[in-house]
Amino acid sequence: MSRTKVLFICLGNICRSPMAETIFNRIITDHQTQNEFYVDSAGLISYHQGEMADPRMRMHAKRHGYDITHRSRPIRAHDFDSFDYIVAMDDDNYERLYDLAPTLEDAKKIVRMADYCTLPGVSYVPDPYYGGDQGFERVIEMLENACMEFYHSIIDS
Repeated sequence: MSRTKVLFICLGNICRSPMAETIFNRIITDHQTQNEFYVDSAGLISYHQGEMADPRMRMHAKRHGYDITHRSRPIRAHDFDSFDYIVAMDDDNYERLYDLAPTLEDAKKIVRMADYCTLPGVSYVPDPYYGGDQGFERVIEMLENACMEFYHSIIDS
């Protein structure tokens, strides 16, 4: 059986996408389906390449029982070949990914994280980088909800 490969994307790969990767990994572990998935995250820019997630995101993640171990990396052209789902955190990420997609078939792999969020009024996952503690907490709440719904959409399909 082939594994479903999921790549979470945000701008710098230091806040939202590594948090989504960590949450999704917890979900597949809790559901004992980790052998059915390969999960990673990346950024649209390489500015933070090799860095751990933002210390504030790691701190808030710890408060929720998560340990983010991912190191930032930029998206690569071959990621479009390698992954089944490329999950954008906001519309800007989505549009930039669409522009990067080598083919129309590859572009069909791009989905919006917020499309899976059932919390009221969520149309994108905002970047908490320039905000305070509340922004990081809200992003974790959104991602926990959206990742669970995304997981079920894959498993149930």
